[in-house]
Amino acid sequence: MTTAVVRRTLPLPGDYPCGLTWDGTHLWHSDQPAAELYALDPVDGSVARTLRCPGLRADLAFDGNLLCQVGFRPKRLLLVDRDTGEQVERRAVPPANGRLTGVEFGPDGIWMVLRGPTVLQLRDYESMAVLVEHPVGGGEPSGLTYADGVVVHGDYVERRLRATDPATGAELGSLVVEGNPTGMTWDGSLLWYCDFPGKRACALDLRDIVG
Repeated sequence: MTTAVVRRTLPLPGDYPCGLTWDGTHLWHSDQPAAELYALDPVDGSVARTLRCPGLRADLAFDGNLLCQVGFRPKRLLLVDRDTGEQVERRAVPPANGRLTGVEFGPDGIWMVLRGPTVLQLRDYESMAVLVEHPVGGGEPSGLTYADGVVVHGDYVERRLRATDPATGAELGSLVVEGNPTGMTWDGSLLWYCDFPGKRACALDLRDIVG
């Protein structure tokens, strides 16, 4: 069994690490019971900005302009202005359900991981039409990112990250991580995930997963 080598860690505010994304300057983190989004300094984890976000529930992404938070029941995307905290739009993800647990943007659209059964989906961002779907491993998916041409999703119970070829759906590798992973993102160099019980963000080398 291969276990992740943690390259860096940052403390996370709040008690319920939920979502994680990178906007090119800050790591953004969401906390469900606090209903808040935090812009974190990637060097020391200090909080540069805090935004209220009622209804948030799971992972977080960045579309190049707005933060995209999974929220409400049934789950949808809450499009949030990162300067003001205004929820600009609440975009439905059909069919309406609670399966969505991870989101991140890739070059061809928005990638999602859903549970019951566990699948990866590439969707058109505007219409939310499903363009690609791959069945993947793990029973409790809990976060996703697109990293250097690879889709990576976590499994909360197995404490495992799995890397998938976005074109074929083939598993490229997996490894066990410290803590239970939730939100996940890629900063162009390192892959970050939220260690839920540790209340921290952990950075990994993607090559340790895909070999």
